[in-house]
Amino acid sequence: MMLRKVIILLVGITFLGCTQDPEHAVQPLQIAFMSDVHLSDIYGEFTDNEFKGVLNPQTGKYTLARTMQSQLQSTRLFNENYFAFLAALDDVVKKGVKLVVLPGDFSDDGQAFNIRGLKQILDNYTEKYGIRFILTTGNHDPVRPFRMAAGKTDFLGENGQSQAIFSEKGLFSPKNDDDLPVIITQDIAKLGYVGILDELQDFGFFPKPQDRYWESPFSSYDYGNYDFNEAEKQAVFENRMYRSNKDTPMIPDVSYLVEPLDEVWFLAIDANVYVPKPEADADTGDPKLFSSASIGYNNILLHKAHLLDWIKSVTTRAEELGKTLIVFSHYPTLDFYDGAVPEIKALFGAKKMQLHRVPKDSVSQMLIEAGVKVHFGGHMHMNDTGQRHLESGSLVNVQIPSMAAYVPGYKLLTLKDNDVFEIETVVIDNVPDFDSLFPLYEKEYDYLKQVKDSAIWDKGILDAKTYKEFTTWHLNELVRLRFLEEDWPENLKFLLIRSSGEDLLKLGFDQEEEYNAFYKRLQEKNTEMAPLDSWTGLHMIHDFYKIRNADELAFSDIDEKRLEGYKVVCQQLRKSDYKNLRLWASIFMKVCSGEPSDHFKIDLKTGKIERVVP
Repeated sequence: MMLRKVIILLVGITFLGCTQDPEHAVQPLQIAFMSDVHLSDIYGEFTDNEFKGVLNPQTGKYTLARTMQSQLQSTRLFNENYFAFLAALDDVVKKGVKLVVLPGDFSDDGQAFNIRGLKQILDNYTEKYGIRFILTTGNHDPVRPFRMAAGKTDFLGENGQSQAIFSEKGLFSPKNDDDLPVIITQDIAKLGYVGILDELQDFGFFPKPQDRYWESPFSSYDYGNYDFNEAEKQAVFENRMYRSNKDTPMIPDVSYLVEPLDEVWFLAIDANVYVPKPEADADTGDPKLFSSASIGYNNILLHKAHLLDWIKSVTTRAEELGKTLIVFSHYPTLDFYDGAVPEIKALFGAKKMQLHRVPKDSVSQMLIEAGVKVHFGGHMHMNDTGQRHLESGSLVNVQIPSMAAYVPGYKLLTLKDNDVFEIETVVIDNVPDFDSLFPLYEKEYDYLKQVKDSAIWDKGILDAKTYKEFTTWHLNELVRLRFLEEDWPENLKFLLIRSSGEDLLKLGFDQEEEYNAFYKRLQEKNTEMAPLDSWTGLHMIHDFYKIRNADELAFSDIDEKRLEGYKVVCQQLRKSDYKNLRLWASIFMKVCSGEPSDHFKIDLKTGKIERVVP
């Protein structure tokens, strides 16, 4: 008798299953989840302008790269992730993986030349290696629901200067006489849904003859009376629109359900929600009259209620038909801070540390009640695993890292039986050609030094030997150039920067005698801990961001003895008279804990998460 289990995975990545006859074992099924690729086609071409970028003396190729200055102040890389994506795809080819899910933010900002570049790559791996790609959109793909004029000021230009590229004249005017002339091309505009789906229609968004089944939330047929021609007719873009209420504009929703393999359903949730501004009337198509979609599921509860009914319908039918169901979208469904949200809010403020993107408890409750068991998410560029239990069930949120940030990697799901899923994080470290743009950055650095730029980046990043080391440099510079300035309370920041570990430990005691006694006991224990005067609070801040981004994968990049010192100091600071130090210590300890996120198994029956030890 066939044993089939409904498995639901939501979040910018897919979860796949297979049927298994007890008398005839089947090969494990593997699916790779690559979120937040943020592909920018550095070797792309414009269709209406002959500008090719700058000539790279190392490769002899013209390159449409962004400046190092700009990507070191962004939460993602713009250039080197191009090579990392290719390295990741080559890795799944070596592993024999035939299913790859891209759960959104597969492009830089949905520009035409980048979407064309992505399509070329996906087509190439499909034709050469038989890989099936299944996509859904993120907030950086259709930045707004409809095409929007746009551009960037920070492409690399001649002699290390910044080059502005815009889709229309008048969107940007050079500020200085020696600035390079603006390049004008329609290919830099931010495409809406129509333009993106026109290029990427073969990757799940529309029915294909070879698929066993396909539907959207707006389809009127069911599995029993499925006909490809009818599905194709109902899948046209005009049929896939919704209003949050009768007075708001029609907005696209490109969610879909597809059965590419017998007995396996993929439920792709378009969790983008573009909230109309008050001045938008019911017929507007002006992209400027909509918000961005970066908040995710919190807004679905308010503006996309039709999706909730559809998800429940799909899970119910999947169970009745004995299908393995994989649900994916771009956004997380659970707290990605290991329970530290209250402390982060109290210390940094409700608008800092991306707290507006943390899903409310009502999101996970809704998904649990809809039958979702496991959810894979992207969007945050973080590696993490979260879980919530309710009487009605439990939900596991698997947060996929980005290849455009530290720690670069993807998730690999191995389905060995119907009730246990093994998930491994594959770190992308050795990336061919990741340093091929370094000669261009050398010119940029020389130019910034010449003009005495106050925010010049650290040239040490060009000494990186591996891609992972390069992303570590990126994170450290991001902390220095942006996070310390934007997120941190001034008093706490300066206290930590000026204090050694020994200084911080003393702040956890009321009396010097108590500190001396504690320190003596610490020395007598012969703890495997780095000397407290060998590190400062600034080291601790940088390592906090590593752990926040990579979770337990960061521990191998932090001196083990120093990490032990952090924990000893934090345990004592929790008793400090200084509220901010107590909060900071609690936050640090919480992000150091949490569920396994490197290599682990999930028992679908019990919701239990178990670490896999090699």
